[in-house]
Amino acid sequence: MRGIRGATTVEENTSAAIRESARELIQSIVTENELDVEDIVSIIFSVSPELNSEFPAAGIRELDGEWRYVPFFCTTEIPVPNGIDKCIRVLVHVNTGKSLKQIKHIYLKRAEKLRPDLLGSKQDNP
Repeated sequence: MRGIRGATTVEENTSAAIRESARELIQSIVTENELDVEDIVSIIFSVSPELNSEFPAAGIRELDGEWRYVPFFCTTEIPVPNGIDKCIRVLVHVNTGKSLKQIKHIYLKRAEKLRPDLLGSKQDNP
């Protein structure tokens, strides 16, 4: 089992923006890591404190397939000074035979600055 990290941001605190950005993030993680929904063990979302219009998991449950059977948990991120506002973070637990270096962590929009050390990982992976 491996953990895959990711994050994205939204421009506004609306249900539609949160659902859409969460879907984009999860779909990117699934595509880049060549996953099927059956590979996913669980998903933990955290949001920055000002995002309170929707649970990010609500957007994922709208996807076609077996997503309704995936366990989700949503929480609020610690309000660290100078943190990224309107940010959705995720930790996806997956069953995979990939090595740590083969995992592709996904950071979108303003969240790219959270882990710039991982942004080049797509080119580094065999």
